[in-house]
Amino acid sequence: MILECIVQNEKDAIIAEQIGVNRLELVSAISEGGLTPSYGTTKRIIESVSIPVQVMLRPHSFSFEYDESDWNSMREDILAFEDIGVTGIVFGALKNGEIDQALLEKVINVVPNFDITFHRAFDELHQQADGLEVLCQYANHVRRILTSGGAKSAEAGKEKLQQLMTLTDVWHGPRILVGAGLQRDNIADIHSFLKAEEYHFGTGVREGNTLANGFDEHKVADILSVLNA
Repeated sequence: MILECIVQNEKDAIIAEQIGVNRLELVSAISEGGLTPSYGTTKRIIESVSIPVQVMLRPHSFSFEYDESDWNSMREDILAFEDIGVTGIVFGALKNGEIDQALLEKVINVVPNFDITFHRAFDELHQQADGLEVLCQYANHVRRILTSGGAKSAEAGKEKLQQLMTLTDVWHGPRILVGAGLQRDNIADIHSFLKAEEYHFGTGVREGNTLANGFDEHKVADILSVLNA
């Protein structure tokens, strides 16, 4: 069972590992929905923790569509990250409401050994089942999809999440990483319904439910207790 949590700095990353978090999503500018973090922050975290770190690859927050200039920047970022030991990224790109396969293939060709999480751009697809079918073609590279089932929260989208989990099992595709609005108070019901293998938390594991504050160790312990029961 995987508990993944958002971090933005080295201190949070170290504490997250100490309190039992299994994997990190490293981002900057969380107020913009999460953008590519700096080289320095990424390097420090990679050197400071032993749990997996998935690094956000997102050059701007205007949309999930990217032009050639955006790609050139992303290419430089992933090459720099590869040099400092990054092995996983969080990435998503759309084109006219569908998966941007051409850009996804560019990323895979540059870093074919990277573990890729396709992020919540997936929740803006016109047809999620069609998008999942596309991503199943890249299952050796895209290992998981972070999604709320297209709803504002995982709780609201749990029926759609269940459908996606069934489809990806049949198609041998990426795992569904359940995220959005997860809290200590709702994880037991959601996990009982979905029985997913991976969950993504942001504010729900923080003191005061804000990423401006540190981790609430009691919340993390309670969530791990539910997931590992």
